[in-house]
Amino acid sequence: MNHTPDSPALRGSLDALPLFIPALPFAFVFGVVVANAGIPQWLGWSSSPIIFGGAIQVTLFTLIGEGASVAAAVSAALIVGARHMLYSVALAPRFQNQPSWFRWVGSYVLIDQVFVLSQIKPIDEPVAFRRYFLAAGFTFWSLWMICTALGVVMGPAIPAEWGVEFAAPVLFVSLMMASSDRRDKLAAAALAMGLTYLLASLPNRTGILIAVISSVVVMLLLQRHRQS
Repeated sequence: MNHTPDSPALRGSLDALPLFIPALPFAFVFGVVVANAGIPQWLGWSSSPIIFGGAIQVTLFTLIGEGASVAAAVSAALIVGARHMLYSVALAPRFQNQPSWFRWVGSYVLIDQVFVLSQIKPIDEPVAFRRYFLAAGFTFWSLWMICTALGVVMGPAIPAEWGVEFAAPVLFVSLMMASSDRRDKLAAAALAMGLTYLLASLPNRTGILIAVISSVVVMLLLQRHRQS
């Protein structure tokens, strides 16, 4: 018997739940970072609905807590978020047939997990894709709002020996493995990781930006080669 939900929205919400599990400790990492930055809890949490990007939020408040200027912290956070350029390139053909309002709202909830779901759960029909994408995105959004609120309250009480700071790399590695089902994706991911490692000494995490741009160029060239 097939128990797969027929509703794209319901499928999107259900598919989102397992991928949120690795993000749970990340929310508490965010709480620790907010506490170490010495800013009010409500102000730290307010970045969740405004930015809605865990890695960007953590980068921003980590640098502020270390005494960096606001301009430097914001610049570094934008560089960390530059990987969304690659997501945009990959999803552009599927967004072209959507209404303009969806291009704005869909871009807001385009986080790593939603991108992965859009790759491993391909839906060609525009309306079904839109409902699936928004349901998955706002399921993550709702859970992230709740968990970061808990994180800023409870995160500072977590013992350091628990090692929750490893949540971020574990999360991104698991997402990369889930979405890398073709050689071109693996090649772009390997290039990005290698360049990020080699250029880690550049100021303001510029190496991440260079790695992302290089990966985008590689993906564009490989896609053009496949279509020719």
